[in-house]
Amino acid sequence: MSEDELRAEVLTARRIVVKVGSSSLTTAAGGIDADRVDALVDALAKVRTRPDAPEVVLVSSGAIAAGLAPLGLERRPKDLARQQAAASVGQGLLIARYTASFARYGLRVGQVLLTAEDASRRAHYRNAYRTLDQLLAMGAMPVVNENDTVATAEIKFGDNDRLAALVAHLVRADLLVLLSDVDGLYDGDPSRPGSSRIARVTGPHDLDGVEIGSAGKAGVGTGGMVTKVEAARIATGAGIPVVLTAASHAADALAGRPTGTLFLRTGSRSSDRMLWLAHASSPRGTLHLDAGAVQAVVSGGASLLPAGVTKVDGEFAAGDPVDLLAENGHIVARGLVNFDARELPRLLGRSTRDLAQEFGAAYEREVVHRDDLVVLRG
Repeated sequence: MSEDELRAEVLTARRIVVKVGSSSLTTAAGGIDADRVDALVDALAKVRTRPDAPEVVLVSSGAIAAGLAPLGLERRPKDLARQQAAASVGQGLLIARYTASFARYGLRVGQVLLTAEDASRRAHYRNAYRTLDQLLAMGAMPVVNENDTVATAEIKFGDNDRLAALVAHLVRADLLVLLSDVDGLYDGDPSRPGSSRIARVTGPHDLDGVEIGSAGKAGVGTGGMVTKVEAARIATGAGIPVVLTAASHAADALAGRPTGTLFLRTGSRSSDRMLWLAHASSPRGTLHLDAGAVQAVVSGGASLLPAGVTKVDGEFAAGDPVDLLAENGHIVARGLVNFDARELPRLLGRSTRDLAQEFGAAYEREVVHRDDLVVLRG
């Protein structure tokens, strides 16, 4: 990427979301690395205290990792109950460390804990936006994390990279900075000779054939380069450019110096509702579509009618999100269904006119209305 290109994206941003992972804040054995936290805070505070400073929201992993050592755990537990216990201990330690570190610059910290349910419920979503917006207006530094102490396996965001992309859209950010333990996206294993850093990604086609690694070396996080690339796809598709670099290069990234990988915008800002439906909702069931229905929904911009549904799986109620599957089993869309799972089987393959004549006018409606449907692939 050119220096001018990166500087323009960074230095014109009025609101920035910065995400940092567990491996960049804690030791491999668990526990907070105070020096790493202070180095990150130094970089963020420099941005916040410069003339015409942008607003910054920090999305920080590390609660579970920070709680491992105090609880005598040698590694991140696999069971949800012990993860939640570690998060309960670690979250307080993590926010206390941030509070003390930002206090060196006279900056206050506000903790915001979210679950996927907060994203998918409209009232919760609005409250989250208002809280974050007010914290920024009052000059505080919001520190966002997934609320691991109450999240269940079914409603977890799954990784804080995706959470960061959704928060960036939530707060209407102009830039997302993803900080990792690797200084950018490489075209192969970074430790392998011959692998090169990819300076700029203009779209998904730039990643064809690229080998993308999984979780980091420290073993205390849940993400990896796969989740970072997915987060970049979500953000850039919503009109938000992304810089991916190492946490140790945070100051360079936030100063607009060429570092890491720059993901350019691939789309424009979508409605909040559609973004959350696509990336934060948890489908309660699946609807199998025939070829004609897939064509109508994906390419024709049409609603899903009962005539195009061949099979129903799952237990769901009217208003729940469901995935729409093509005949080959691939998910092509997600939407909010207008019928309960128990109602649908008798409607399949039939026209709305016939259904209205037999069951009444209430059945002359779409299974999923176009306004409640997002296409996930073409």
